[in-house]
Amino acid sequence: MNAQQHTMMQKVIRWREQYINDRQFVLLLSFLVGLFAAVAAFILHWIIKEIVTLLTSGFYINTFNWMYLVYPVIGIYLTSLFVRYIVKDEISHGITRILYAISSKRSRLRGHNCWSSVIASAITIGFGGSVGAEAPIVLTGSAIGSNLGQLFKLDNKTLMLLVGCGAAAAIAGIFKAPIAGLVFTLEVLMIDLTMASLLPILISSVTATCFTYIFTGSDSLFTFTLDSNWTVERVPANILLGVFGGFMSLYFIRTMSFCEGLFAKLNDKPLAKLALGALILSPLIFLLPSLYGEGYSSINILLSGKTEQQWETIMNNSPFAGNAQMLLPYIGLVLLSKVFATSATNGGGGCGGTFAPSLFIGAFSGFFFSRLWNMYQIGVPVPEKNFSLLGMAAVMAGVMHAPLTGIFLIAEITGGYDMFIPLMIVSICAYLTIIIFEPHSIYGMRLARQGKLITHHTDHAILTLMSLDSVIDKHYTAVSPDRDLASLVHAISKSHTDLLPVLDDAGHLLGEIDITKLRHIVFRTELYHHFHVRQLMSQPPCTLSVNDPMEEVMKRFDNSSATMLPVLDNDGHLRGYVTRNHLYTMYRKMVADMSAE
Repeated sequence: MNAQQHTMMQKVIRWREQYINDRQFVLLLSFLVGLFAAVAAFILHWIIKEIVTLLTSGFYINTFNWMYLVYPVIGIYLTSLFVRYIVKDEISHGITRILYAISSKRSRLRGHNCWSSVIASAITIGFGGSVGAEAPIVLTGSAIGSNLGQLFKLDNKTLMLLVGCGAAAAIAGIFKAPIAGLVFTLEVLMIDLTMASLLPILISSVTATCFTYIFTGSDSLFTFTLDSNWTVERVPANILLGVFGGFMSLYFIRTMSFCEGLFAKLNDKPLAKLALGALILSPLIFLLPSLYGEGYSSINILLSGKTEQQWETIMNNSPFAGNAQMLLPYIGLVLLSKVFATSATNGGGGCGGTFAPSLFIGAFSGFFFSRLWNMYQIGVPVPEKNFSLLGMAAVMAGVMHAPLTGIFLIAEITGGYDMFIPLMIVSICAYLTIIIFEPHSIYGMRLARQGKLITHHTDHAILTLMSLDSVIDKHYTAVSPDRDLASLVHAISKSHTDLLPVLDDAGHLLGEIDITKLRHIVFRTELYHHFHVRQLMSQPPCTLSVNDPMEEVMKRFDNSSATMLPVLDNDGHLRGYVTRNHLYTMYRKMVADMSAE
């Protein structure tokens, strides 16, 4: 921004502050965030659709197609070039990046995030990458909210709210599901629900939904009609499906983490990553074309099919096409291999999210479970298309640790409101199953390992938002171990604290002088040349490291009862001191700010 633009922006900000109060302005921005997020979602899906139509319109449906071996690799390679030479920043794991921005960067997302993920994911998915467009659009929506807030110099708390508005608008716009957008923001991004935040998030969600209806019409993303009304006799099947969905979520999360670890070892070798991704992805899509792209067309087949012939069309373009007896093995193979296809796409250099893959695995899990249930007559027969729908809610609830999002999203995107009770049963059971093994969602587990995950627990949230560097007092008076008492008294007269660090020539902490322990000799001038700092220093009760999370800092203060603790860098050099009073004062202030309406 040049000087003239900066001056103009300052005038706009002053005018706004004079005529529009903060609350009204946030509501106005939430509307704009909803509009821009809907436009971004529409553009992304339009580009994906055009690329897919261009590449696959001539494919034969009853046989395999060799181009499935080539297209995904080209897409991943083009995406990696775009990211490396144009974006020049990491844009994968969109929702995880939002969580990191909220916890570590005061909700500040970079300007390129408003468009870079749209282009990168469109190339990846359009060419057949087995990932979803939702996480990139959520990152885009959140970045729009964050950058609008930064443009108008809004405070950190308002920025966090606008980030939540962008995420809610993205989900609402993609799926035409405003309630799911709100619930997603509360459950997954863990932005607390207050009266001050409820209305802006709702405005963004409804705005995005309405504009998506204008852009794309009234059709739902998935075509679903209830096969038969739910009855209480199906409760056992619903419970077991929920548990099955929970274990499929566990399989998804653990396998994804394992594959990411393999690709991470090749971070400095992009061509090797591309080769490994191609080696995994191309054969999978060639053999199982349902893995091509987002996979929503396959989900629609499971949800809308009524006969065996209709369900068998899911095998079109594959070597299994025309073999009715291979339907269940095909479903099982797709179910198990989707996570590898998704990992290979992102790991090889593509850009996409795990939102759509979790829906995909859920639909296939529900169909697979219900088909086995009916084949072996385990209990009351169940409608397979209904259970495909329920499976989507179960796996989403497990992968995201968000049962309410699973319930409302699936109900809204399919119009399956008559399925609320079974949706609740499977979502709750899936969540209770996964929580035994994984305490955090697929989005939060990376940050949780680093102690940087915001949660609804106020203490943990505040400590995560606090920065150790911001509470370090770097103005201290250090003394060397060989100085005598006379020199020490002179140094004490210049110090503003009760503790003086004792450092060697390299700046390493050797000990500290506690002024309160020198009262019996400090005024006896005849002793000034008989005592040296080395004789008078003591060791601190404990030390802090620059990498310590704030929760650990608080624990050390509580356990040691110290008023000040030294902070050392990785080489043992003193960085400064943290005082108990300063730490607790900042903590109380942040609690008050977070609690304020």
